[in-house]
Amino acid sequence: KTTQVAVLTTDQVVALTSSQISAMTTASIAAMTTAQVAAIQTTDVAQLKTSQVAALTTAGTAALTTAQIQALTTAGVAALKTTQVAVLTTDQVVALTSNQISAVTTAGVAALTTAQVAAIQTTDVAQLRTSQLAALTTSGVAALTTDQVAALTTAQISAITTSGVAAMTTAQVAAIETTDVAQLKTSQVAALTTAGTAALTTAQVQALSTANVAALRTSQVA
Repeated sequence: KTTQVAVLTTDQVVALTSSQISAMTTASIAAMTTAQVAAIQTTDVAQLKTSQVAALTTAGTAALTTAQIQALTTAGVAALKTTQVAVLTTDQVVALTSNQISAVTTAGVAALTTAQVAAIQTTDVAQLRTSQLAALTTSGVAALTTDQVAALTTAQISAITTSGVAAMTTAQVAAIETTDVAQLKTSQVAALTTAGTAALTTAQVQALSTANVAALRTSQVA
């Protein structure tokens, strides 16, 4: 029963086998204290059912150690609810592997805080699905570090929404690789702020396609 699970000591939780952890009901998982969650062996975390991962409370999710986070299967990461994703600590985000980051749902990506976005490893950023890039909020796009922007692939840059492009800082715009600038959609170029347009390097300007140059608004040209 949930009342019995809630009184298990951390030593007792550590002693549970993977089969025993996997047999726990979602209600029991939800009843676990933060100390109990943090005591689950990493080998057992890897055996958690997706329904069990989704049953963790927000406090329980935030209590997962970085080793436990890395032990989650990609299916387990994909099972995280938006409320759970939103409470991940920056250390937990840093601990996520490229495959795990790629497994976060688009709704989960949209729920990321600016601190969480900035905490994503540059190597992991390059593995984000285009649908995930498109799901970033404007504040999420603006939170990307220049190193993260530079790490984005052409397809990823192209997937950023026009509102996301409009939210980019001048430093971010200048960090876009010239090969990526050449593949910008006309709608993205037109979405650049006047400050963003002025921030384009000479190499970036030269990389713009003729269609993109034609897409520049008079306020951008002026």
